[in-house]
Amino acid sequence: MTDLQRPSPLPHPPSGSIAPRPNSLFKNFLLGIAVAVLAGCASTSPPGMPGDPVLTTSTTPGPGLNPVYPNGPLSPLSRAQAGSDAVTQLQPPPDLWARIRSGFAMPDLQNELVTDREQWYASRPDYIQRMTERSSKYLFHIVEELERRNMPTELALLPYIESAFNPQAVSSAKAAGMWQFMPATGKYFDLKQNAFRDDRRDVLASTRAALDYLQKLHGMFGDWHLALAAYNWGEGSVGRAIARNKKDGLGTGYQDLRMPDETRLYVPKLQAVKNIVANPQAFRAELPLIENHPYFQQVLITRDIDVALAARLADVALADFKALNPSAHRPVIIASGTPQILLPWDNAKVFQRNFEAYTQGQYASWTAWTAPATLSVSDAARRVGMSEADLRGVNNIPPRMLIKAGSTLLVPRTGKMDNDVASHVADNAQVSLAPEIVTRRTTIKARKGESVATIAKRYGLSADSVAEWNKVSASAAFKLGQQVVVFLPVKAGGARKAAPARGNIKAVKRTPGKTIIKSKKR
Repeated sequence: MTDLQRPSPLPHPPSGSIAPRPNSLFKNFLLGIAVAVLAGCASTSPPGMPGDPVLTTSTTPGPGLNPVYPNGPLSPLSRAQAGSDAVTQLQPPPDLWARIRSGFAMPDLQNELVTDREQWYASRPDYIQRMTERSSKYLFHIVEELERRNMPTELALLPYIESAFNPQAVSSAKAAGMWQFMPATGKYFDLKQNAFRDDRRDVLASTRAALDYLQKLHGMFGDWHLALAAYNWGEGSVGRAIARNKKDGLGTGYQDLRMPDETRLYVPKLQAVKNIVANPQAFRAELPLIENHPYFQQVLITRDIDVALAARLADVALADFKALNPSAHRPVIIASGTPQILLPWDNAKVFQRNFEAYTQGQYASWTAWTAPATLSVSDAARRVGMSEADLRGVNNIPPRMLIKAGSTLLVPRTGKMDNDVASHVADNAQVSLAPEIVTRRTTIKARKGESVATIAKRYGLSADSVAEWNKVSASAAFKLGQQVVVFLPVKAGGARKAAPARGNIKAVKRTPGKTIIKSKKR
């Protein structure tokens, strides 16, 4: 999991974290011929995958299609033409696994821990199958981003170690998403976490943040193994371990440092997965075919829309829709906060066509409501026309909690409501809760010279409340021994939470719903 320690200002991502691999003169000669031939044969058709539609942002009121790779995915040849790390084959790799292998650039780690992890994975073919099939939705995008940054493509395998490529994964330490960001680290890398979305789970946002963080760590330590250790253990922890070894005259490489067992196994796990991907036959592993083509593209949305309706308009199974849009953890997508969704490549046009033709009412059946005051769940439910159970369920409100003023809740949207949720609400929505205070009616006997004010002070109550309970004015005084009604908080087990200040309880008599406290004589 990522656990950022002692954050330093984030520099602009470097153009590359490893030096380009040199090409032979012969390869450069072949590349020059290939570029010249392709340039002579160029047509006016836009770049992209053969047969792919040209996608542009829509100017109609409906959603627009915005591919993640607006000029088409970069083939190895087009990267060479652009001056990046040259791969001189004229045809793109046959599948994504071959493309990943061609970009391996990290030094191999060889020790008994790697061998142990290789055996662990190889003995679990069903686990490998589930993991790799799940990754097929996301791997192309990650590889594409790594190559754009000139980073080692082994890093595309890191979510296998972090989350088994489950974007909904949450660790016991509250790290979330396929890249396993802790809440504070996610906020540092601009991953919003609010009542409507958690960008730590978002495919595009979390990948961008993870690669930013890895580049930052590589820039700090100058070594990919140390960068990975810092990603898991925290940059401060790795920095202190290096400083200790320097002080003791010891080595400062990954295998030289003292570190927790989890971090000690972290890089060997990645190396084991890398070895299996590099040569699956050697481990009797079977990798599912993942085509070297984008799995999804972005679709711009301009209106709040129910998750179930968006999946139906795209003709996508709800589970598949949620797998591509895991940050939307409510039944509605708020357009002002999440202006795009991801859809399988061939379903984006289907969604746009069906969205524009939809005439069955509003796109969203939910909206945001801000609590005007601190309320019980039952009071809030009455105000918004919901059952208490439904309000709790959709907003994840546990029992015995009050909804604090200013909290933003998801509530049903009426048919007369035209406006979608505003951007400032979508970006800052939070549900703040406070423990519900349970009180019990209690009768005490007034002391000599006591008044509403002195009793209120003694029990930490407001004078207005004491006056109201006893149907007197806030300035009233009580006679010695006069019975005074107060409501005091109690614990869940029924015992009184707050005791009188000076230990003046003589006896307690309990009756159903009432506790009578008699005072000692002074």
